[in-house]
Amino acid sequence: MPVRVILFVFAAVLLVAGCASSKRSRPNATGRTTTTSATVSAKTTTSSAPSALQAEANSAATGDIPDNQVFINFRGAAYSMKYPEGWAQQGAGAHVTFRDKNNIVRVVVTPGPRPTAASVRADLRRLTGAHARSAPRPLTMNGVPAFKVVYTTASAPNAVTGKRVTLMVDRYYLSHAGKEAIVDLGTPVGVDNVDAYRLMIQSFRWR
Repeated sequence: MPVRVILFVFAAVLLVAGCASSKRSRPNATGRTTTTSATVSAKTTTSSAPSALQAEANSAATGDIPDNQVFINFRGAAYSMKYPEGWAQQGAGAHVTFRDKNNIVRVVVTPGPRPTAASVRADLRRLTGAHARSAPRPLTMNGVPAFKVVYTTASAPNAVTGKRVTLMVDRYYLSHAGKEAIVDLGTPVGVDNVDAYRLMIQSFRWR
């Protein structure tokens, strides 16, 4: 084979090898390797706010909470709040749920700034399956600024009857000392727990 042909083949091999190495990770100024892959650099964001409350299609509503209902005090890591005696408790600390079939109360505490009307509206837009029934309403809870919104959600259809259970949920946003508490108080549409839920949210105290 002529010398010129050999040199041409050798140069082509070097060129291909150089192109292949240019697609690999390269060290940056700090000595760490980086990659130019678009899939690696893509970022995803998630909200720390809790999802919308969901009823159970196979669980019947309990009806109104009776006027003679006894309430007991729950003490979490950052707050205390009353809830109906006899309700099932799930979770503890920063994420706790109290439930009596489809009467559901949930409290989630996370680090966060004081909520604003804009942040509350943005949070509602992220709730899958929730339908806002009111705009964010500013109020004061035990001397602390807060917001309240109302939304509804529908359960999955019952496997036998096809019927759905719709929850009406009062959601409160409370904050204190760099912490945010989101309190959801849900009850099936047609059930009146207004007085009991008012007692519960008004009993909320930061610790």
